[in-house]
Amino acid sequence: MDAFYAAVEQRDHPELRGKPVIVGGRGNRSVVLTASYEARVFGVHSAMPGVQAHRLCPDGIFVPPRMSHYVAIARDIRRVFEEFTPLVEPVSLDEAFLDISGSLRLFHDAVQLAQQLKARVRAVTGLTISVGIGPTKMVAKIASGLSKPDGLIEVPPERVETFLHPLPVKELWGVGPTMQRRLHRLGLTTIGALADADPQRLDRDLGHLGAALWALAHGHDRGAVDPDRQRKSYGEEETFERDLRDGPIVRRTIAAHAEAVAARLRAGSCRGRTVTLKVKLAQRLAPGKYPVLTRRLTLPLPTDDGTTIADAALQLWHTMRSGLLVRLIGVAVSSIEHTGPAQLALFTPIDARRNALNLALDKLTARFGGAVVTRGAVPLKPAARRHVL
Repeated sequence: MDAFYAAVEQRDHPELRGKPVIVGGRGNRSVVLTASYEARVFGVHSAMPGVQAHRLCPDGIFVPPRMSHYVAIARDIRRVFEEFTPLVEPVSLDEAFLDISGSLRLFHDAVQLAQQLKARVRAVTGLTISVGIGPTKMVAKIASGLSKPDGLIEVPPERVETFLHPLPVKELWGVGPTMQRRLHRLGLTTIGALADADPQRLDRDLGHLGAALWALAHGHDRGAVDPDRQRKSYGEEETFERDLRDGPIVRRTIAAHAEAVAARLRAGSCRGRTVTLKVKLAQRLAPGKYPVLTRRLTLPLPTDDGTTIADAALQLWHTMRSGLLVRLIGVAVSSIEHTGPAQLALFTPIDARRNALNLALDKLTARFGGAVVTRGAVPLKPAARRHVL
């Protein structure tokens, strides 16, 4: 998807169209989640501090994120993808790999399929999508990135090396800033230069990574589209505008994160069993470095219920708060299982009213956004745990 979160805000609010929209906060500790293309021309990009984005783009319009709303739209997009092939591997809310090998007999060729896919996504969501077509996942991903916005690039198998070799090495999978600097010190700035390098030299200078990068530079990628790939965890976190100690704001934030994670679990048709609370303390160890504490609690049964997750997270917070000055707090759920028929607990009945409430919340959120309904007061102490024999 093209500038997904910002594009959704411009679609939903016509007065924002054609203007530099920045999804995220502009405070000292806020970060940019995404920016419209009108804002990107000023140098604004995702993960940039909000204050820097405001400095680069003073006229930028900052919009708070509506994650549950984006999740609902992403679910609609996923259904469109599945109209063209059942082999869909989601990478994130706004990105996925599709294996279209078995679908080509229904279309003239891959380009025609991609053109119909783009048109269908626009018809259903009013949003644009960029597509890359290639014989491997890496080539398709690079092509989709280069085709943005609203573009389409096909790289046939016989043109893979011609397509890759002029590109900078940072385009290859596994080449982050550190590896990029190492390659540059070796005089390898383009994929073509890496492909032409002596494999024995790469093995000597880069270890086992040398052979892997050399293969990728030649377009060799054995990764297949995996429609059964499961996320390992779902999480939400927030950096506060100012450091906080225990109190209503911290507890409401924990509860809000729990509800957001629960909504994403339900959207993904899965449940989780392990709740993790992450706390970043305000004590600075070095520039940009702060101590991080984590606590985990494994539930008796997997859940997708926000109240259950919030109760567990608040219980974890109660065990560690003791006057902590907190910079960031987050809630995550792991040990993910795909949703099937709910297992009946031996002593605790399934709460049908709570399940119905969650369904109603999801429908309201999909229609009106995540702020339409919020949780009320959060107790300062976790509920007492009952043990029944």
